[in-house]
Amino acid sequence: MSAIERRIFELGRELPNVVAPVAAYQPAVVSGNYVYTSGQLPMVNGALPLVGKVGAGVTAEDGKELAATCALNALAAVKSVIGDLDRVKRIVKVVGFVASDAEFTGQPGVINGASELLGQVFGDAGTHARSAVGVAVLPLDAPVEVELIAEFE
Repeated sequence: MSAIERRIFELGRELPNVVAPVAAYQPAVVSGNYVYTSGQLPMVNGALPLVGKVGAGVTAEDGKELAATCALNALAAVKSVIGDLDRVKRIVKVVGFVASDAEFTGQPGVINGASELLGQVFGDAGTHARSAVGVAVLPLDAPVEVELIAEFE
C-alpha cells in the first residue's frame, strides 16, 4: 500500500476501483507529467448512492460527501494511468459540477468536499486552483461530478 493510500485509509476511506466509463471516453489520460481525469460521478460499487438536485432532495451536506467520493474516484483514475499515487507531485486543478435547484447557490461549499479531502490526503500538494459550477442536470441524474488535473513525477 502506498503512503497516499495509507493516508486515505487512515481517514476512514478506501480508494475504490476505477469507475467504468458511462460513455465513449477514458477515465484518465496522461500528457507530459500531467494526468487529466474525466468527470467522475460519486459512484459506489457501480451505483449512485443518491440522485437529484442539491437544494431539492439532496442536501448540501450530502452533496459535499458525494464530492469527496468523486475525488476518490478521480484518484483511482489517476492511479490507473500512473500506477502509484505516491508519484503525484501536486493536485493542480479541480473542476466541480453541482446539479442545483434554481435557488441553490452553495456550489463552492459542496465542492469543498473534494477539495478538503485532497488537502487531507496530499497536504500542501493537495492545494489547487478550482471552479465550482452549478448546472441543471448531470449524467445519470448525479448530484455532483468532479474532474481534476494532477502533476506527477
